[in-house]
Amino acid sequence: MPRTSIFVLTAAAAAATCALSACGPVRIGAAAISGGERITVTTLSDQVSNLERAFQASKGIQLQFPQSQAPQEVLSWLLRFQIRDELAARNHLVVTTGESQRALGMLARQTGRSGPAFVQLAVANGLAPDMLPELGRYEAIQNEEFTRLNGGTLPRTQARIQALSPEFSRRECVAAKSLAIQVNPQFGQLDYGTYTVIPANSPLSEPTAPAPSPSTKPVLSPHC
Repeated sequence: MPRTSIFVLTAAAAAATCALSACGPVRIGAAAISGGERITVTTLSDQVSNLERAFQASKGIQLQFPQSQAPQEVLSWLLRFQIRDELAARNHLVVTTGESQRALGMLARQTGRSGPAFVQLAVANGLAPDMLPELGRYEAIQNEEFTRLNGGTLPRTQARIQALSPEFSRRECVAAKSLAIQVNPQFGQLDYGTYTVIPANSPLSEPTAPAPSPSTKPVLSPHC
């Protein structure tokens, strides 16, 4: 089997199971509901396909997740982007395209990667190349919020960032809570500690062996 076929097969299998089970409390055809709006299975599958193509086109990418979990990784990013947008809306933050582009460039410099190498790093972490503008906006919103919390300037020291992080995390949690996120259980459930979609127990798919315990306990409801 080609190395990338699992990407699309997994997303398709989850979509088929969703149709059979009516997705529980989540509307049929939805991978998740966020702020009353659907992230459709089609949207998710398209982005998983984009990720697959980028993975195929690049040589030597070491994925930071199992290939079978690509839909969960992509869905995690789609939800993180919506949570960050809600954070901006609730705190009256306005981020321009230029600020997003600069934030993305800053992130590339911080990682020590640029050009194709930075794109490969994004792919390795579950981001299709066409999601990079959203990643730039995601980073720019964070920068704007930290600037506001710091009294008008972006904090420059790690100590200052750490001091402001609890309040930033609280505000982001409030934003996430307000969206009343529901993940289709066929894709998993949302861990509010990391805003990551993790496996959910399903009567249709019981594990054949005990799963390893996570290093930190998932937070399955907003803690704010």
